[in-house]
Amino acid sequence: MVNRKGIQVVHLNKKGTKTIQGGDTKKLLNYIDGEWCESSSGKFVDVLNPANGKVLGEVTQSTDEDVDRAVQAAKKAQKEWRLVPAPERAEYLYKIAGLLKERKEELSQILTSEMGKVIDEARGEVQEAIDMAYYMAGEGRRLFGDTVPSELRNKFAMSVRVPIGVAGLITPWNFPIAIASWKSFPALVSGNAVVWKPATETPIIAYEFAKIFEEAGLPKGLLNLVNGSGREVGNAMVEHPDIDLISFTGSNEVGSAINARAGELLKRTSLEMGGKNAVIVLDDADLDLAVDGILWGAFGTSGQRCTATSRIIVHENVKEELENKLVERIGELSLGDGADETVKVGPVINRSSLGKIHEYVKIGLEEGAALLAGGSMVTDSGLVTGNFYAPTIFTNVTVDMRIAQEEIFGPVVSIIPVKSLEEAIEVNNSVKFGLSSSIFTSNVNLAFQAMRDLDTGIVYINAGTTGAEIHLPFGGTKGTGNGHRDSGVAALDVYTEWKSVYVDYSGKLQRAQIDNY
Repeated sequence: MVNRKGIQVVHLNKKGTKTIQGGDTKKLLNYIDGEWCESSSGKFVDVLNPANGKVLGEVTQSTDEDVDRAVQAAKKAQKEWRLVPAPERAEYLYKIAGLLKERKEELSQILTSEMGKVIDEARGEVQEAIDMAYYMAGEGRRLFGDTVPSELRNKFAMSVRVPIGVAGLITPWNFPIAIASWKSFPALVSGNAVVWKPATETPIIAYEFAKIFEEAGLPKGLLNLVNGSGREVGNAMVEHPDIDLISFTGSNEVGSAINARAGELLKRTSLEMGGKNAVIVLDDADLDLAVDGILWGAFGTSGQRCTATSRIIVHENVKEELENKLVERIGELSLGDGADETVKVGPVINRSSLGKIHEYVKIGLEEGAALLAGGSMVTDSGLVTGNFYAPTIFTNVTVDMRIAQEEIFGPVVSIIPVKSLEEAIEVNNSVKFGLSSSIFTSNVNLAFQAMRDLDTGIVYINAGTTGAEIHLPFGGTKGTGNGHRDSGVAALDVYTEWKSVYVDYSGKLQRAQIDNY
């Protein structure tokens, strides 16, 4: 059906619903040292389905005492784990990959119910975890170092990777299993133990993920799941002297605070934070293809991706035509519970996010931008109990507006007109973030110029701003992070130290830089 605002709305019937209740998902516990246990606080909070507000379960809320128990278990387990040959460590990841593959549909349904993304996206996210498990398992037979010639005779020189120790992982709700896989698999195959704090909003998928590690036979203490708030559990992890590194994905505000405190403690951090990603559309672009990329990038996951398309930088010659195509296509996007196969846009995560998105829309109007579509919470009677925001497009946006500079993290995109590629690149690079960018053009020379000059960690040519693959580094420049990367071989740099080894078999003292000159 289509409501009065032109938004297509889908309601689930009984056959389209999937409830998660009873059994061992009713009360979600911590997993510490191979045992499922309540927190020392005894407190629980509700887990809600963002599509309808229904309670899915309760999750325990931990304290610094629970964090310490998890860290001590991890520290003890890691002492033995680091001595296990990496190919043997990798065998556990292969088992985990197989279990993830077997349960892909079940996990996808759970993910949709507690996070809200449409079922196709949920399946894609679980597949990402499967891919990462197989990929990082393969690294168990590589973990390459280097051998190099020594400058002295009868001397051998090499470098090897060694584990850091205990890795503290803090993961977000928008990709609750994919990002957890990006961090836990390279950490474990490298010989580290893990203390993991998942997002409070998505503990059911975290529980199911931890159960798979358990079923795969991973030795106890190597993966520890500690549920709770960032204020309590996250801070305790950052402060704990026996957590050797913190890998965090989330907001710039929290990431900056973690980095500042961890720096004082000389603790390694890997931060993946915000984005203000843009699609550049030149006047020689395939506009229909560009529209496909924009709609998927801006409204997939309801705009709740760090790589979501938040800006459209379009050549003024094709601006009006592109706008007309976008307005026509946005009316085809159906909103509803993501478990329905026909739904294209699900809810945002919670009421707080809903309010924040709407505040940014009001800011955009106050700044003088014009609405092409959306701009309101969805009040259809079938969706009013969920957290739905209409896919929104602003036009006539200037580069200095807040909606063009700040991360909104919702289904809102702004159109900024430009006169040339050079101006487009300047506009793209004008924000404090540098995660992902995209350009649509049929001119190979302009495409290569953009590849060179766009100041982002990820660049797409004739595709939207989302769709990273696990075998390449994921991360960005400037305020997006602190130089580390998730995914790909680069992820191993987060979880390993380099050790240089020299073997002198000359039988005499040889002094580098002295005896050879």
